[in-house]
Amino acid sequence: MRTLLKLLLTVVLFAASAAQAEIVVEIVGGGANRHAIAVTPFKDETSRVREPLTPVIRNDLNLSGAFRIVDAVSVANVPYEPADVRYPLWQSAGAQSVAFGKVEPAADGQVKISFRLMDVAQKKQLTGGEFTVSPDRARQVAHTIADMIYEAITGQKGIFNTRIVYVLKAGRDYLLQVADIDGERAQTILRSKEPIISPSWSPDGRRLAYVSFESKKPVVWVQDLATGSRRAVANFKGSNSAPAWSPDGSRLAVVLTTTGNSQVYVVSAAGGSPRRVSYSDGIDTEPAFTPDGSQLYFVSDRTGGPQIYRSDVNGGPAQRVTWEGGYNVSPRVSPDGKTLTWIRREGGSFKVMMKDLATGDTRQLSENGYNERPSFAPNGRMVLYASQSGGKSVLYAANVDGGSRMKLAVINGDVQDPSWGPFNNP
Repeated sequence: MRTLLKLLLTVVLFAASAAQAEIVVEIVGGGANRHAIAVTPFKDETSRVREPLTPVIRNDLNLSGAFRIVDAVSVANVPYEPADVRYPLWQSAGAQSVAFGKVEPAADGQVKISFRLMDVAQKKQLTGGEFTVSPDRARQVAHTIADMIYEAITGQKGIFNTRIVYVLKAGRDYLLQVADIDGERAQTILRSKEPIISPSWSPDGRRLAYVSFESKKPVVWVQDLATGSRRAVANFKGSNSAPAWSPDGSRLAVVLTTTGNSQVYVVSAAGGSPRRVSYSDGIDTEPAFTPDGSQLYFVSDRTGGPQIYRSDVNGGPAQRVTWEGGYNVSPRVSPDGKTLTWIRREGGSFKVMMKDLATGDTRQLSENGYNERPSFAPNGRMVLYASQSGGKSVLYAANVDGGSRMKLAVINGDVQDPSWGPFNNP
């Protein structure tokens, strides 16, 4: 069992594959309670901007699991203004709302993108907006429009302008990549012949912490995404691994073996001397801060198999959190601090679990099989995790209510260690 836990610190296995990854949304479950929405083609979107907005908006809303996209082609009405909407036609098509817009030329080579979301039953506008941007920024505007639609319908903040990070194995290389949540605009942050594991977003979305084996041992690095500059913040004797940011971005929880066995420490994000937090004769690893920064969840095998514990960030007695199952790892706390997600092994399956910390209610979010590294969306409504499909490593996003799972099928690549970025993702 201890050997299995050590693998969390040091080993990630990847299959050889090509270098590029494309992510395509495929709904795997749920659908009964989705909001029926039609998104009609924006006027002149194919001629005035680099990439049409409509497919991006539809894809975003579909990915959320909260919407059912109504076939707009079957309705003989393509509105560009509220007065153009023929509500009886959309009601007959089963649409609860309809979104539309247009792209117009603006000064200095820019374009003005406007959109409206109308309630079909009440015949009133729910939200809308105008954006003046360069033609190559249409995709970002489409994500923003999808965010506005999502918030207008659900009352919750949208996550379509956030990003994800993951590790891609490309031939003999390991690539640390950042992408939109739909997999587009992927950028390689670091390429290495040695493994890269455990990427973690800073709260402001401007930096990444990760573990690189480029010096033939695990070292924790922090890299600025804008400049590409980086520094080793944990390069102590032995293993340095499992970085997790404090909510204010000033510190990192890390796992060090300076005393022999793996224990949890806290170190400045700028580097410096570490302060020990956990004390046990076992292996303590995979720390995660609570949203208020006062406590840390982590994994320990101090009582036998790996279980999840919680302790004060300043040290002190640790409280055991998981009691069911003999193998519980990879804890992550929801942005509101009310929910915990983690991986539980049962039989031959590694399942994504979720627990209400107030009531203790627990549910399984993933299918059976191999799943790893869950992380919450910044609005707390979805959980991203890596899984296996057809011998390939792929990404899934599951709704926390268990209503649906979205398969983000990775083409020409195998991904590991995904992490969902914060709202303020530059």
